[in-house]
Amino acid sequence: MTDSSGSNKTTAQGGVAVSAKEHVWIPMPDGVRLAARLWLPGNAEQIPVPAILEYIPYRKTDMVRARDERNHPYFAVHGFACLRVDMRGSGDSEGRMDDMYSDDELADARHVIEWIARQPWCNGNVGMFGTSWGGTASLQANIDAPEALKAVIAVCATHDRYEDDIHHMGGCLLTDTFEWGATLPAILAAPPTPNVGPQWKELWLQRLEGLSFPVEAWVREEARSAYWQHGSVIHQTDRLSRPVLAVGGWSDRYSNSVMSLVSARPDLVWGVVGPWGHHYPDHGHPGPAIGFQQLALEWWEYWLKPEGKMPDWPRLRVWLAEFDSPSDVIETRNGQWIESGPAESCTEQRVWHFADGSLTQSESSAVQGWSVPSDLRVGRASGDTGYFGRYGGLQLDQQHDDALALTVETAPLEEDVVLYGAARARLRVTAGSPLHQLSVRLNDVSPDGTSARVSLTVRNLALNDELDAPSELSCEEARRMDLQFHTKAYRFRKGHRIRLSIASSYWPIVWPSPTLGELHIAGGSLILPVYRGKPKDMERRFPPVLDLPATKTHRMLQNPALHRFQEEDNGELVSGWTQPFTELHFAETQTAYGFETRAEHRIARGDPNSAHSMFDHRARYTRPDGTAEIRCVVNAWCDDSTFFVEGSLTVNWEDEELSARQWNVSIPRLI
Repeated sequence: MTDSSGSNKTTAQGGVAVSAKEHVWIPMPDGVRLAARLWLPGNAEQIPVPAILEYIPYRKTDMVRARDERNHPYFAVHGFACLRVDMRGSGDSEGRMDDMYSDDELADARHVIEWIARQPWCNGNVGMFGTSWGGTASLQANIDAPEALKAVIAVCATHDRYEDDIHHMGGCLLTDTFEWGATLPAILAAPPTPNVGPQWKELWLQRLEGLSFPVEAWVREEARSAYWQHGSVIHQTDRLSRPVLAVGGWSDRYSNSVMSLVSARPDLVWGVVGPWGHHYPDHGHPGPAIGFQQLALEWWEYWLKPEGKMPDWPRLRVWLAEFDSPSDVIETRNGQWIESGPAESCTEQRVWHFADGSLTQSESSAVQGWSVPSDLRVGRASGDTGYFGRYGGLQLDQQHDDALALTVETAPLEEDVVLYGAARARLRVTAGSPLHQLSVRLNDVSPDGTSARVSLTVRNLALNDELDAPSELSCEEARRMDLQFHTKAYRFRKGHRIRLSIASSYWPIVWPSPTLGELHIAGGSLILPVYRGKPKDMERRFPPVLDLPATKTHRMLQNPALHRFQEEDNGELVSGWTQPFTELHFAETQTAYGFETRAEHRIARGDPNSAHSMFDHRARYTRPDGTAEIRCVVNAWCDDSTFFVEGSLTVNWEDEELSARQWNVSIPRLI
């Protein structure tokens, strides 16, 4: 086996011998070595097989080891070599990671694919898959793909790093960026394992010395710039060169990518969107979950094996959601699976116009306009953005938020209306200052008055329509704005009402603009892509969820429930959540990985510049030679012209402080 170290293990998986190698070095052209875990089926070293790559920074030895063992051994049993590679600067890999999606990271992916194709156990055909960062990396590798890459699966991936990631939305800063700003440095600060050799601690100290604070760039780049366009495949879909299976979930922040990619490249992309959040679909929650491994296997069998049979799949298979009584936790969503071609091929536009407090399909010229209330309490029923896939955190009943906002709604529907694609709110807006934002919610109101959020869009009025430069419109003239919601498949039932709820903030999900008040809606309309006729039931069911691996290789010591809170104290709104300590134990490697996170948001009711967010992330890595503890805390606050971001990182080895870093940055608010 080429350039490898560590121990081999051969097990019988489903009657097939699979050899697993804990650590393999993959050399890069600049001398840096990336670390991989490798599974080989049967006699692959004598009869080469196709290979499947997952490429992420989440520590193959411990952090996502349990998840890796649901996927890779299963594919290996079915005749594929499988590799889980740590990105440079993470886990057991050498090098340094300064930020996400760097040139080195993108180039390394191509070099890893080419290295795999040259190995004696590989027949030259490589597939690539992953969720979140790994899914996005798979899409990025598919731009002018190397010859060996034949197909990819992108799960919960972003195709647009600016608009459909965790940093910005509609030109507005998301507070999720600060949670990730605390989490990523803590991941990268964790120690390499003795797999790398006796120099593991030296490599660790070098990594700690060069550790960066990437949240500064995420906040500084307020508009859609070259920084965000880099690695965003939406800007170069014509250069996607291999088939893509795009998988997402309606409860996930990244759900927009699936329908968008199918629409952009219906010749190359197949899509699946379920009801779940940021998860692989076999652990999809809210349910129903599906058997991801069997679905993926059918994909790999065709694209990577010459004798494979082309899957008879429609372009889109999606969960058609409908009204659920809002709750922090929903185990299984109401709805059904349907199938179709690209959304544009099966929909027609239906328009409702603003009237006095209502939405009507008859356009009226007697529209007086409305003021948008300014209340920083709007957003208290927002739940999470859906990015991190925590248990619960779904949107609550929107009636309280609706009462604090400008609302317009339809009469009770005379028939079902099926939204299929991206709804739009087309508004004419005037503002006393360009330093404002709009938040617009599309809600489903049941006959008893319960209001369930279907989708959300926000917009920074200081930016132009392309979100890449300041707006040049004066405050005196009405601005026509076309706010697009994320794609959705949702059935509004007969007797329900469709409501638009418009506000000037959405705290604590969205960082508030520097000013409140003086927002006026001079008129507008709601445009829905509505499914023509009856949605087509899915002809072939998804495979059932498998309980993998058959023999569990880990146990969860603790998994206490997430605690969420919100209160109002002397006019200050306080909210947040705590993820108590959760720990996984791996008997095979005699290691354990544990983590906990605490979030707190504060804002004075009448002062958007009093906003403050804090995230405190702690991780512990226990192994036979010692215990590492890492803590990273990020605090963010502002005044009307400046963001202030403070970060602290402490690293202990065996209860002694090994490293302490402090970052304090002031970032001008450009827009």
